[in-house]
Amino acid sequence: MSRSYGSIIRCESHPDAPLIEDHRAGDMICSECGLVVGDRCVDVGSEWRTFANDKESKDMSRVGAAEDPTMEGQDLSTTIGRATGSAGFGENGLPIYRNRHTESAAEKAKRKANREIKEMAERLSADQSIINAAQHIFHTVHKDKLIKGRSNNAIIAACMFIACRQQSVPRTFKEISAVAHTNTTIKDIGRCYKIIRKALVSSQTPSSGISSSSSSDLIERFCSKLNLPKEIKKLALFIVGKVNDIPDLTGKNPNSLAASAIFLACEQIGNIRSAEDIGRICGAAENTIKQTIKLMIPNLGKLFPPDVTPSHLIASRITK
Repeated sequence: MSRSYGSIIRCESHPDAPLIEDHRAGDMICSECGLVVGDRCVDVGSEWRTFANDKESKDMSRVGAAEDPTMEGQDLSTTIGRATGSAGFGENGLPIYRNRHTESAAEKAKRKANREIKEMAERLSADQSIINAAQHIFHTVHKDKLIKGRSNNAIIAACMFIACRQQSVPRTFKEISAVAHTNTTIKDIGRCYKIIRKALVSSQTPSSGISSSSSSDLIERFCSKLNLPKEIKKLALFIVGKVNDIPDLTGKNPNSLAASAIFLACEQIGNIRSAEDIGRICGAAENTIKQTIKLMIPNLGKLFPPDVTPSHLIASRITK
């Protein structure tokens, strides 16, 4: 970077010429004749260099990571590594500097959980607010010992599931299981979710504001993945909003209800999509979608807006 130091240091032969600063050697050089007019200059600018993986890392900050409130000491402790070379050992052969801070099993578990949550969030394209919420939930569960005898991987996945719902970007159990540890099943995540939800609600912690699963929360994302127009999304949202008025549909899986509502909306608008294609995106089986729609068909008058006449082709499409 070229800087003008004419008021402080200047070349006698070219006093108006800008000077070039050689950062590596600390010299100030005249840009006209190449004369070194100053040496051992101190760079008073910000120091942006990383000493960890110099060739690969792109992080040029030397201030370290941000505070982590979920770790003991907010993760600002210093760990002394193993001594290497003769300077690290005394006359008796013992290391001069010893690490007096030994990380406990609880801290190791929380550090591993934080790392797993960040990796899952990256696969889900989740933002920092979801990461913070999931880490806070896991810290609360781990600190208060709200759940025992379950796999840490399943607990971490359940915390991510709850955090997504808290931040109004819900994900299904199937999506969470796909980005979780390989040994984590949907059933394990569901069991841990129920236990954590019950424990957080009963303890009345700040994290207890867990919204129940709702099909309307999934409609917008599923319609976006299916590249459906706004009128289909609007009709599908209206349909799932009326589902609670139908006793036969009470307690159905939100994914199945969302997929069935999208199928009905597509049929009504004329943008035909197969139950198999919709189920692949929504995470619901084709037969499950068809069975749910069969329960909806006798009540189409209640599920559709008053100014919309249900298409007579819906029933024929389901029986195929």
